[in-house]
Amino acid sequence: MVSSKKEVIRLEREAVIPILKPRLVMSLANLIEHSSDRAEFLKLCKRVEYTIRAWYLLQFEDLMQLYSLFDPVHGAQKLEQQNLSEQEIDVLEQNFLSYMFKVMDKSNFKICSNEEIDVAHSGQYLLNLPITVDESKIDKNLLKRYFEEHHHDNLPDFADKYVIFRRGIGIDKTSDYFIMEKVDMIISRLWAWIMRVTRLGKVFSRKSSVRIKNDPKKDDEITNEEFPDDLYVERIRIENLEISLRNLASKITIQEPTFDRIIVVYRRASTKKGEKDRGIHVKHFKNIPMADMELVLPEKKNPSLTPMDWVKFIVSAVVGLVAVIGSIETPQADFWVMFAVLSAVIGYCAKIYFTFQANMEAYQNLITQSMYDKQLDSGKGTLLHLCDDVIQQEVKEVIISFFILMEQGKATLEDLDLQCEELIKEEFGASCNFDVDDAVHKLEKMGIVARDSIGRYYCVGLKRANEIIGPTTEELVLKATMEHGS
Repeated sequence: MVSSKKEVIRLEREAVIPILKPRLVMSLANLIEHSSDRAEFLKLCKRVEYTIRAWYLLQFEDLMQLYSLFDPVHGAQKLEQQNLSEQEIDVLEQNFLSYMFKVMDKSNFKICSNEEIDVAHSGQYLLNLPITVDESKIDKNLLKRYFEEHHHDNLPDFADKYVIFRRGIGIDKTSDYFIMEKVDMIISRLWAWIMRVTRLGKVFSRKSSVRIKNDPKKDDEITNEEFPDDLYVERIRIENLEISLRNLASKITIQEPTFDRIIVVYRRASTKKGEKDRGIHVKHFKNIPMADMELVLPEKKNPSLTPMDWVKFIVSAVVGLVAVIGSIETPQADFWVMFAVLSAVIGYCAKIYFTFQANMEAYQNLITQSMYDKQLDSGKGTLLHLCDDVIQQEVKEVIISFFILMEQGKATLEDLDLQCEELIKEEFGASCNFDVDDAVHKLEKMGIVARDSIGRYYCVGLKRANEIIGPTTEELVLKATMEHGS
């Protein structure tokens, strides 16, 4: 597809290591020359995982116990059985949020900022309707109280009502003829030209266009030299399509960056008087196009024609009537001129209505798809998934850091960080912003990495590392099972 203007979105590199742990372990083991060292390394990887899993087990148990009280399905019954006061429940729900936000952070999820929301809203992908949240149906106290006690930078405007966490970047491509969308694009450009010529554009200009211009994350002029560590993803939209017969008549491919994972947290407003809804909703989605991020919003209002559509309706009707009255008043009133003008006006109004109907149908399909295909899980399932995510991520960080120190010898924190990122790029063709501080802290806690007098890090030998960690509970159980079996 030929685009008249290139639109590039700049995104910060993330700390998540995008390699499956079994592949990572086997690939690193294969780089070790001696088979005896290879066996020790594989044993160490297992012991590291079991140790990290044990560290987190108690924290995760607390998280799951707390969530059982605020599960929207069965939480109310469990709270009733506990016989707690309102103040005690308030403390427990804030404790739950504290645990959950820590797990989110450890799992490398980030809270969507206003800037990212603006970038998402500045384009259209498959969703062509304005979607808004029915704020009367959402509680505004739970998250507001949490953020008053726990400071976060760059919180979005809606953070008191719901929070959108995001992680990972991908690309979604869709190929189709997009007949209605192309017609809409041509009419929109014609409308913009009329607005510019008649200078009515200033009257009907929308705030969103101003916001997009000042958008710091999206800029055609941004170069890789300015932000070398960031990702650059091109957004290919129908709005930027070059008008040509070939483009209009053939299939085209549009492209939109996606958030690989999105988690939405909110509470519904209480509907019954005197009865407080304590349920906390946690919804988990995958591969959500940035421009269609509204799909994950909670408690959506049914879309309707926008004020701009109504303005177009009214202006079209007024222009049509003026033209018809003008042609009647002329001495030689031409029936065919009147018919043509009326047909054009009726056709344009019908086009707005039918485009809206087509968009409504597409919206319903997308909502259904987001529920069945895009929604991974909710509630307890999402939290369990997150807990496992944290363990996998931490294990990978520790293994890579230890491997580099084992192969390269002593290193400063900066060198270690750089070498870990280079290893990931060279061996796996992936890139990430490696969290070296966290990895080294865990290695020191295990007692298998230390610092010399000038602050450089070094590791103990493989055999010694396995001795220091010692046999884990899992190993002892496995050994006993095998002995019992034999």
